[in-house]
Amino acid sequence: MAGGRALGRRFGWLWAAFAVSSYGTGIGFGAFPLIAVLVLHSGPAQVAALAATGRAVGALVAVPLGPWVEFRRKRPVMITMDLIRFAALLSVPAAFALGRLGFAQLLAVSVVVATADIAFRAASGAYLKGLLPPADLLVANSRFESTTWTATMVGPPLGGYAIGLFGPVTTLVANAVSYLLSALGIRAIGGGEPTPARTGASRLRARDLLEGWRHILAHPALRPLFLNAIVVNGLIMASEPLLAVLLLDSLGFAPWQYGLVFAAPCVGGLVGARLAHRLVARFGRHKVLRTAGALRACWPLGLAFVQPGVPGIVTVLVVQLGLVTCCGVFNPVLATYRLDHTDPGRIARTLTAWSVSSSAAIAAMTAAWGLLAALIGPRTAIAVAGVVLLATPLLLPRREDRHARGEGRLVEAETGAGTETGTEAGTEAGAEGRT
Repeated sequence: MAGGRALGRRFGWLWAAFAVSSYGTGIGFGAFPLIAVLVLHSGPAQVAALAATGRAVGALVAVPLGPWVEFRRKRPVMITMDLIRFAALLSVPAAFALGRLGFAQLLAVSVVVATADIAFRAASGAYLKGLLPPADLLVANSRFESTTWTATMVGPPLGGYAIGLFGPVTTLVANAVSYLLSALGIRAIGGGEPTPARTGASRLRARDLLEGWRHILAHPALRPLFLNAIVVNGLIMASEPLLAVLLLDSLGFAPWQYGLVFAAPCVGGLVGARLAHRLVARFGRHKVLRTAGALRACWPLGLAFVQPGVPGIVTVLVVQLGLVTCCGVFNPVLATYRLDHTDPGRIARTLTAWSVSSSAAIAAMTAAWGLLAALIGPRTAIAVAGVVLLATPLLLPRREDRHARGEGRLVEAETGAGTETGTEAGTEAGAEGRT
């Protein structure tokens, strides 16, 4: 196991629950656009609307969920969100089997799933902080991050194979079932969980909706990290559909080549996540955040110089490997920092505000870069995104706070020398997850 120690049976069930849902999500990757194109014969405008509307409307609907989650027991909320996603996704193959599937249903399901995703992440982050001591949070988040990249590497090829054999709705069935299994795993965690006490007014107030943003924007270190994260994630995600057009249309990449150049580099995310706690133990959290955060902004510009054939494949592989490795280091450290610097009574609202802002930014930037690509071409638009990304390290916090100074010593003391046996490493490779 990463960090060289076990985190207990209850964490093991939480880890397993997210692992199975992560692999389900990986297998179902890209299912909605494929169904829209292959089954409903939708055009590019409808496919783009499906991607952007689900995120944007889901983020808007999720705004009041932060306070709602905050003052409820988190494990039942997580189970409920898993069951909602299970039912919503399963409705698509059911409607397809009955010959009643339409674009409006796809749109509605994408909104429901996006909303439930945000609520689940808010509840799971708060639950994790209450489940483990602070010294274990970075190890836990590193394991979660590792599984995300492992599922991303393995899931889409399996999903593509399943689509080829059984049709495009097959992967949605697998994804839906994974949420059901996740709900059962979370239920198996067991143990008591006190109902959070609500302070102040007994009813939801307007200020409760804004409490997460208020905390983030008032915090001297969370504020720059928040701005950096939403800009970087927005620009990276906005470039993905443009890169698909460039590689598959302009440069003539085969579909298997396109899948390869994005699946293979995910091993870098696994490596980065496994190194995160060791790097923090040696260099301190602040230095790791600044270095990994700056390095991950340097890679995407290289995608603007992709050429046809083998040189192009190598270029994308190298760029994606560098980017994903840096993200694998940065993400668990950021997730741990965010939990450490947020009071238990406002974690759900803070994580909801963060997720809502990220989803809205991705939707807005995806739409904006789509229009930009229509004017100047996909390659130039990708280059513009890469140039803007080079400025994003300026948003990272420049000063190290007192809490961060002690992090390296704390992690080093808790993890020892950071070594792990071959058995532990093998166990981690087969069973990690991310909340």
